[in-house]
Amino acid sequence: MLATSRGLLIGAAALAGLAVTNTILARRAERQHPPKGRFITVDGVRLHYTDHGRGQPILLIHGNAVSGEDYETSGLAARLRERHRVIIIDRPGFGHSERPRGRLWTAMEQAVLLRRAMHQIGVERPIVVGHSWGAIVALSLAARYPAETAGLVVLSGYYHWTLRPDVLLVVPGAVPVLGDLLRYTISPALGWLLMPLLKRGMFSPAPIPARFRAEYSNAMALRPSQIRATSTDGALMIAGALQLRDDYATLPMPVAILAGEGDKVVFAKRARRLHAEIPGSTLEVLPYVGHMVHHSALEEVATAVERVAAAAFPNIVPGVMNQAA
Repeated sequence: MLATSRGLLIGAAALAGLAVTNTILARRAERQHPPKGRFITVDGVRLHYTDHGRGQPILLIHGNAVSGEDYETSGLAARLRERHRVIIIDRPGFGHSERPRGRLWTAMEQAVLLRRAMHQIGVERPIVVGHSWGAIVALSLAARYPAETAGLVVLSGYYHWTLRPDVLLVVPGAVPVLGDLLRYTISPALGWLLMPLLKRGMFSPAPIPARFRAEYSNAMALRPSQIRATSTDGALMIAGALQLRDDYATLPMPVAILAGEGDKVVFAKRARRLHAEIPGSTLEVLPYVGHMVHHSALEEVATAVERVAAAAFPNIVPGVMNQAA
């Protein structure tokens, strides 16, 4: 009995030590990677965003396990800013944005939040670009507010319900109390161990770009707060796709769909099926490209965005529509 009690005390002390260590590491990561943009409070949620350039507005929505900074690292944001006003918002819980408890942060809920943020920033009818989980948010935004979405570009998205064994891996991290315990103790350590494998899986069969290796912050991604967002979004992925299944055929705006032929996260056949369901959409399945299509095929993605912008605003000269505040 005494030995059991002693073991429990040692275990509790070890977990407490891990929690303190992970909290310290998270704060250090935030100091080393300070916010580069501005903050806006929308419906009680403090969001971090950047807003640069001039021309037709483009909203970039990032995927899971990254933040809005991923569009800078890929070079897509800079490429689009040559002719457009580009707005990037850290989704709730990612980067420097908050994710308040007590709300179910479905893709549609996030779309509603981003739409209200656009109104506060002063952005009207943007071209919306979404990657991976962000593609579900982009589609949700277009489906709910078609008159306010000028065009849509989706990259490597999960568009249809399928069996996803990986969802089972993230569900514990999304469960209240248990998720908190894991995020502050074991999950960051496991994340550090698995991160090299996860990165290879994200890019394969393409190589991991040198800039991504240099600029992607494991420490930011493995903060307890962002692990919570990543886990919850992963657990809600299937629900997000199910909610949209009847809306694809009714989307009225220009839509471009891009995917990597070698994507091991979401198979390219999902993009082909979406293309068949959205009248007038375009599809590019890129060879030797994986899930991170905007990194590995930057020019192809930028060209697709320009085509959608030209179709959405045929009478407007690029670069003169409006500008960031």
